[in-house]
Amino acid sequence: MNITLETITHKGKRCVAIRFEYDFYLKEYIKKFPAVRWSQTQKTFYILRSDARLNSFRSYIEEGGYRYSVKTNQKRGRKSLNKVALPSLSAKKKRIASDYTNFLRGKRYSENTVKVYSGFIIDFLRHTSDKPSEALNEEDVRLFIQWAVGTLNYSVSTHRQMVSGFRHFAHFYPACSIHPDKIFMPKKDKKLPVVLSKEEILTLLQVTKNLKHRTALAMLYGCGLRIGELLHLELSCFDFNRRQLHIKNGKGRKERYATLPESMYPLIKNYYETYRPKHYFIENPKGGVYNPSSVRAFLKQMCKLAGIKKSVSPHSLRHSYATHLLESGTGIRHIQELLGHSRPETTMIYTHVTRHDLREIRSPLDTIIKERLPNINDSNLFLT
Repeated sequence: MNITLETITHKGKRCVAIRFEYDFYLKEYIKKFPAVRWSQTQKTFYILRSDARLNSFRSYIEEGGYRYSVKTNQKRGRKSLNKVALPSLSAKKKRIASDYTNFLRGKRYSENTVKVYSGFIIDFLRHTSDKPSEALNEEDVRLFIQWAVGTLNYSVSTHRQMVSGFRHFAHFYPACSIHPDKIFMPKKDKKLPVVLSKEEILTLLQVTKNLKHRTALAMLYGCGLRIGELLHLELSCFDFNRRQLHIKNGKGRKERYATLPESMYPLIKNYYETYRPKHYFIENPKGGVYNPSSVRAFLKQMCKLAGIKKSVSPHSLRHSYATHLLESGTGIRHIQELLGHSRPETTMIYTHVTRHDLREIRSPLDTIIKERLPNINDSNLFLT
């Protein structure tokens, strides 16, 4: 029996998750270790991270005759620069970075956008610490992006975010020599969305036994919500008489109405009477907004339990909602309204997933076999 040790953040603390395929005797053995705790949200045993505690636990595992492996988490995206040696900011550049943050807030960007864009600029100013801020130009930007993408393994989407941050910085700080139009913007990845079948959706909901988790997943799919919209959904947003949800915290500060499935009414009632949330519908046990990483964590676990091999995120349930609407005959214009898309081109991506006409086309290999070898079963041809 192999145990996987994985570093996680739980309740704001660095911890080590202890993951293994269910085995009663192993579970009981792990529970006997004094520092082991159980996380209801993460659905895993864990210990608070410290070198001494971790080494002690490793020895305990080996003494019990079990093996373990260590999983390293290398996420694509904006990676922390704590382990990358960069100089500190001068007092002047600190002030520039602070003013840039306020500039973004003044443009009413979301706190997440402000944090990401400001982070890129702070890293850039640290990277170019030996050069006066007025002398910075697009060549310095190009060298920094080249370094960041190569060193930190940034994805294309993160690269594009970085360029957007620099273009805003160039407008904010005209004293520098950065020309925004000369900063290269890479093209978007033309990836099709991950979509679950209707059968996979049902299986996913059936294997999710935790009431709060099942309600969250059903809302993401049944109403086509983004994860941020779900977690900021207030109790006052529900209109059961009109079967509607009032989405107040949509992307780009857009409000909209989403359809509330009648089939979910009993689930919603059961959830509300069990948990009694006070302000937000999916609420943190201690009050306030629920942690999105917890949703991603239990969704991953439920997909594994449901035997779903696809790379599924909370947004995949929204993709599935839109695709299934389109397949059932709902028009693109209505789907655009329900999803809150500003442009129909954004919604049109789902037409690439639901091409019934292409699925009706038979491969020439099938045609040849039917015409030339009518007495041979297709599946048996390659077994002989």
